[in-house]
Amino acid sequence: MRQDMTEGGIVACIARFALPYMLTYILQVLYGLADLYVIGRYCDAASTAAVTNGVQVMYMFTCVMVALSMGATVCVGRAAGARDSAAVRRVVGNTMTLFACLGVASACVMLLSREVIIGAIGTPSEAVAGASDYLGICFAGIPFVVMYNVIASVFRGLGDTRRPMYFVAVACVLNIGLDFLLIGWAGMGPRGAAVATVASQTLSVVAAAAYVRLSGEWGPLRRADFAPDRRTLWGILRIGVPVALQDGFIQLSFMIIMVIANGRGLTDAAAVGIVEKFIGVLFIVPSAMLASVAAIGAQNIGAGRDDRARATLRAATLIAVGFGMLIAASMQMTPERAVGLFTNDADVILMGGGYLRGYVWDCVLAGIHFCFSGYFTACGRSYLSFAHNIVAIVAARVPLAYAASAAYPDTLYPMGLATCAGSLLSAAICAGLYVWIRRRAGSRPIT
Repeated sequence: MRQDMTEGGIVACIARFALPYMLTYILQVLYGLADLYVIGRYCDAASTAAVTNGVQVMYMFTCVMVALSMGATVCVGRAAGARDSAAVRRVVGNTMTLFACLGVASACVMLLSREVIIGAIGTPSEAVAGASDYLGICFAGIPFVVMYNVIASVFRGLGDTRRPMYFVAVACVLNIGLDFLLIGWAGMGPRGAAVATVASQTLSVVAAAAYVRLSGEWGPLRRADFAPDRRTLWGILRIGVPVALQDGFIQLSFMIIMVIANGRGLTDAAAVGIVEKFIGVLFIVPSAMLASVAAIGAQNIGAGRDDRARATLRAATLIAVGFGMLIAASMQMTPERAVGLFTNDADVILMGGGYLRGYVWDCVLAGIHFCFSGYFTACGRSYLSFAHNIVAIVAARVPLAYAASAAYPDTLYPMGLATCAGSLLSAAICAGLYVWIRRRAGSRPIT
């Protein structure tokens, strides 16, 4: 169901879009958290490390696919804002064709590269076998991961974030049930976690595809809409590729941090893996604000309402920063309790608590540059988001994390703070880029 986001109150519009998006994000994060929770309760530290390493690899891949599909979200949003139904159908059809090919190709490449990936991230020797089992099953399910995110991206471009939430809710319940069955009762360890994840993701895709086909909500898609159109594909990729590269490098930077943690031993590796997943929950609001600014901004720019796109950026940034301050302050008091939700190991809880206490401030700073990235993407300048993130990774996040690990071998707290330095640099660069865009645009519409 298409939602017109070119009229009405800005905050109300953000809320209608962002709240179902956040619930969907929570449910998606629960896939990984459920795996970690059940593994932590029924298996040893080696199994926990195997799943945390495997989840991090899959999370990186999923982030890249979601980012790449942002090109479809923006193109659909602009066409919808301009009331061009034919263009909407053409973007939808070309998106499905493009990502179906990408899903199959990615699964083949990653299955063939599984052992290389495990070695590259420095997985602890005790966890290698479990990580190999987990990733082998998850890699086989990649086409379903890709197709779900494509369907969700089209819904978001039309302003509808409720339907994806419904599809994921059913899959999440199945995933949690299968985790307890396959890990707790059947004793399958990491393999059970992977089977549960892939089975539930497959159900989500089947449900979404069936709904789209039976409801006809996207309009009468014709065979010609699926035929590759150079201009349409270029529009999707021109926006999506820089965002995908950006998210890929961001996740790569966190993979490097995982490698650094793995080099410190099994305890620190498990602690960092757990905190990374917990931070994923806390980043729900900044991520929702990014998606809101991109989708709402795209529709309004398509409708010639640049002023409303800028107002959306301002409102979303205030929401993200306010949330970040509240969470960061509260986590200073109970970080160990948060880590303890996912493990009984006292040493992992202690180290993870220190890492979380420093890392959590990134919720504030990331909220700022996430919103700017959403605006740049809506403007068709996603390459700016890529640029500021690369500078932040190379100049701050990775080198400072390495330096902190070397200087403070007995605590992860400085490593947590080092991640925030990258976001601080990104936020500063984004502010400068925004001023540059506005001065160049003057009174001309942004295209």
